[in-house]
Amino acid sequence: MELKITNDNFKTEVLESELPVLVDFYADWCGPCKMMAPIINALASEYDGRFKIGKCNIEEEMAVAKNYNVMSIPTLIIFQNGAAKETIIGALSKNELADKLNEHLH
Repeated sequence: MELKITNDNFKTEVLESELPVLVDFYADWCGPCKMMAPIINALASEYDGRFKIGKCNIEEEMAVAKNYNVMSIPTLIIFQNGAAKETIIGALSKNELADKLNEHLH
């Protein structure tokens, strides 16, 4: 299951993570975000132990979204070693997103 990423746990769960982390910036009212939700959930299970996958509600966690210049949603950011390595804006298929995750696995 995906993690809930908040202003309070962002540093420990994302920036200090030993695993690469995918953060899905979303809002409950966003149609494409709702389409991505089952894909994010499935990949969180499939990549368990190899990738952390979390969701960050931009309306509840504005500071994190603002810090990473999230202007449109869904925005997916892949972090490694405390740095944002790749930003993906818009919905993707499960296979397209899995390919992106695989590019960041060692």
